[in-house]
Amino acid sequence: MRQLNTSFHDRRLQERMKDPAFRAEYERSRRRIAQIDAIMQRLDELRIGAGLSKAELARRIHKEPATVRRLFSSEVNPTLDTIIALAVELGAELDVVAPKKPTKRGGRPTHQALAGA
Repeated sequence: MRQLNTSFHDRRLQERMKDPAFRAEYERSRRRIAQIDAIMQRLDELRIGAGLSKAELARRIHKEPATVRRLFSSEVNPTLDTIIALAVELGAELDVVAPKKPTKRGGRPTHQALAGA
């Protein structure tokens, strides 16, 4: 199988990364994607542990089997509603955990900054 030549894309990305605004947005996007991927991988592990096929899980959450297959096999951006439906059906729950160290991300003040205001 022939490998896709991505050299133009790689060079273009490298050039654009020199722009601080582009780099910041790119890195924010990569963090979001990594978090979504981690959640979907964990849900897939729970699905396998429960002995459910993707089609059966889809039926249980009232989604098309192709939709659920796509969620577990490609880079997609599922809705929070779908993620929660999968988690509930698999006996799991989602939890938002604050970072150990307060930071300023996305231009928003930290909780400490808000408390001191």
